[in-house]
Amino acid sequence: MKLAVIITLKKDVLDPQGKVIEQTLQNMGINSLKNLRQGKYIEIELDELDEKKAHNTVENICKKLLVNLIIEEYKITKI
Repeated sequence: MKLAVIITLKKDVLDPQGKVIEQTLQNMGINSLKNLRQGKYIEIELDELDEKKAHNTVENICKKLLVNLIIEEYKITKI
């Protein structure tokens, strides 16, 4: 089973990389941007058929290694 994890900074956390990207795009003439935030996208493929077990495994991976729960939030979706 293949799952995707999307990790983003929490809304109240400053995103300096996102601001640099946003400013660069504005300098390139793209003026319709309201806000831009960047994040991480990770695909995880497991040898597991049970969707709930796979989701729980990825949840555990996120909490233990991939996500800084103090400043980041994440979403897990099946691919």
